[in-house]
Amino acid sequence: MSKAHQYAAAQGCILRLRAVRCGSRAVARKYRTMTVYAERFTGKAAVYARFREGYEPHHVLPLLREWCGLTSQWSVADIGAGTGMAADLFRANGNRVIAVEPNAEMRAACASLHAGDDQFTVAAGAAEATGLADASIDMVTAGRALHWFDAEAAFREFRRILKPGGWVAIIACGRTEDGRPENKAYKALLQASTSRDSFHEPLLAVYRKLEAFFAGGSFRHAELPGEMHLGWEELRGLTLSLSQAPIPGSVSFPAFEAELRSYFDRYAQNGRITLSTRTWLNAGQFANCFNESSPTVRR
Repeated sequence: MSKAHQYAAAQGCILRLRAVRCGSRAVARKYRTMTVYAERFTGKAAVYARFREGYEPHHVLPLLREWCGLTSQWSVADIGAGTGMAADLFRANGNRVIAVEPNAEMRAACASLHAGDDQFTVAAGAAEATGLADASIDMVTAGRALHWFDAEAAFREFRRILKPGGWVAIIACGRTEDGRPENKAYKALLQASTSRDSFHEPLLAVYRKLEAFFAGGSFRHAELPGEMHLGWEELRGLTLSLSQAPIPGSVSFPAFEAELRSYFDRYAQNGRITLSTRTWLNAGQFANCFNESSPTVRR
């Protein structure tokens, strides 16, 4: 499905969803921890589906096969799945995927984009309370979502739902915050115009201690550099998909859009801006990889 068709499908399901907002409030009450942050993406599902950077299977899948022994027979749970971008990696590998997402609009967009795929299930849930059965999943994955989790509670939940010997894969891709002048200037724009530092930056500390969650077990890490080249519409759409970016129609949006346009005009060459990117891949296996509910658990 093309990006344009993805956008149309996501936009259509959002309009339908807003007629039944009471369902979203029920999910928020049940899964409050992650949903408090997930609501920051309300109103962004369509632009997220169309413009947010996707994952490249040829970058990620070979490493997961090498590190973890990933096969097409594994069941995968994508936690904080959004519109299903990380989940799509594993469908490309032939895996059955359960996409767990707390935000009602994002969940509806995910379901719409994957309609007709009987190996793709979309479920309401959060990282701390997935609603999945004990020891039912071969691999848990999260793409660009870990910083929204209550990490301690989430990793306890991952341990519960993983089968003995299961793996956790934490994946991200997108622009770097250093390197090219364009990257540094983009970060500065977000710092000056949004809550990038006061709210978002402290949440990112979890990535620096990720390996500690797998102490005594197995942990693998790789970073793959790249570039992306964006026209004005793409840069604007990508930026508006960020949780901290103001939504069109808000009081702060006109000034923010003007700053973004000024940034683009300053750095664009031949109508496109170049940003350094990185695919950031981690895979871990808990030291005691037997589920606590299993009779074979090691104490």
